[in-house]
Amino acid sequence: MSKRTITVIPGDGIGPSIIDAAIKILDKAGCDFEYEFADAGLTALEKQGELLPQRTLDMIEKNRITLKGPLTTPVGEGFTSINVSLRKKFSLYANIRPVLSFKGTQARYENIDIITVRENTEGMYSGLGQTVSEDGSTAEATSIITRQGAEQITTFAYELARKENRKKVTIVHKANIMKSTSGLFLKVAREVSLRYPDIITEEMIVDATCMKLVMNPENFDVMVTTNLFGDILSDLCAGLVGGLGMAPGANIGKDAAIFEAVHGSAPDIAGKNLANPTSVILASIQMLEYLGMSDKAELIRSAVTAVIAEGDRTTRDLGGTHGTTDFTQAVIDRL
Repeated sequence: MSKRTITVIPGDGIGPSIIDAAIKILDKAGCDFEYEFADAGLTALEKQGELLPQRTLDMIEKNRITLKGPLTTPVGEGFTSINVSLRKKFSLYANIRPVLSFKGTQARYENIDIITVRENTEGMYSGLGQTVSEDGSTAEATSIITRQGAEQITTFAYELARKENRKKVTIVHKANIMKSTSGLFLKVAREVSLRYPDIITEEMIVDATCMKLVMNPENFDVMVTTNLFGDILSDLCAGLVGGLGMAPGANIGKDAAIFEAVHGSAPDIAGKNLANPTSVILASIQMLEYLGMSDKAELIRSAVTAVIAEGDRTTRDLGGTHGTTDFTQAVIDRL
């Protein structure tokens, strides 16, 4: 049987070092992948004069599975977010961001286990209708929600909840104010929920959700929401378990999937062997589960859990004094 080929985008800043850590762990766990490396972000701009080269797009399309480090989009006119471009190009409509408490982190909470399912291609991040008046006094952007998009993402959330034996889905919205867009999302989500009588459904306005997540996060299970709200809520959830360094992300479409660290490229610590690679390691676990390699996923998860719980060669954000390579070796030692 031929080996599975994975497209790997090391990314910018700390990206190459944490991606290298994830690959070493995947190899040690016996995953037996072939890797094809591709550039994107500032690295690609410097090498090839464009943020998202056609060769990279072709490779993603060919291999269908991608592991990606953080990318930097230059600030300024004329540059579109690379992550948004990738999601739209490959119709990666579902963004899955799980957060799980790990014993030994600096988190304020314990026993957190929440999945945010975020619509990934519509809403305020669609990039449509962005204009600024000639005098610079007025700016506009268009938010578009479609019935198809809302049904697709809410169905995905309920199917995921059922597959993962989750008990509840919280539909997060702002339909009381944004009656057209958020109103349509809520209406469609209600219709979808009727197909899943085995799962508890609750509806919650987004601002109330933020408050309740901070006060009683243990009451949440699976959340489904629109693009902008999902971006904000998933970062809030990451804060509950120790920060973005503990939060992975999966972007899923019908024909392709991209798994990534959700934090930034952290250029201030790039090349200093300081970064916590946990986010992208957890993203690689999501990738293994997506590929039906649950045994390998659990093997790696158990090793990471043990390293953090025991404080063995952990990075500074986890209360330790070690760097990326030592943390990676601690995980490998347990494999």
